[in-house]
Amino acid sequence: MSGNYLLDTNIVIGVLSNDPSAVRGLTAADEVLIPAVVLGELFYGAMCSNNVEANLQRISELVSRYAILDVDGSTAVHYGQVRRALRAKGRPIPDNDVWIAALAMQLGWTLATRDHHFDELEGIITDAWRPM
Repeated sequence: MSGNYLLDTNIVIGVLSNDPSAVRGLTAADEVLIPAVVLGELFYGAMCSNNVEANLQRISELVSRYAILDVDGSTAVHYGQVRRALRAKGRPIPDNDVWIAALAMQLGWTLATRDHHFDELEGIITDAWRPM
C-alpha cells in the first residue's frame, strides 16, 4: 500500500472510526493529502451529527496532521474533462466526487476510496484499503 494517496471521504471516515484497514492504509502510505472538498463533506457530516463538538474536534485533529489540497485552474480543466467523459458514458457521479477525481488525475496520485463509481473513469487509479 505504499505510495502517494489522495483520500476520499469514506476513507477519512474509516480512519476517524478506527477501521483497521483504513488505518493500516494510512500508516503505510508514503504521502497523504486530503482534498478541501472532502474536508467540506466531513464538516457537513459533523454539523449534522448528534455529537457536533466531538466530531469537529476529531476532524480538526486529523487535519492538523495532513495537508489539505485545494482546487486551482488546472484542477478545473481536469474537472471539465472528467465530467464530459462521464456525461458521454451516461454515468454521472456526484459533483464533489468529480472534483476529487480531478485532483487525483491532476496529481497522478492514487485515490483511496471505496466508491465504485470512480471505476467509470479512465486515467485514475483507485485503492479501496479493504481488509486483506
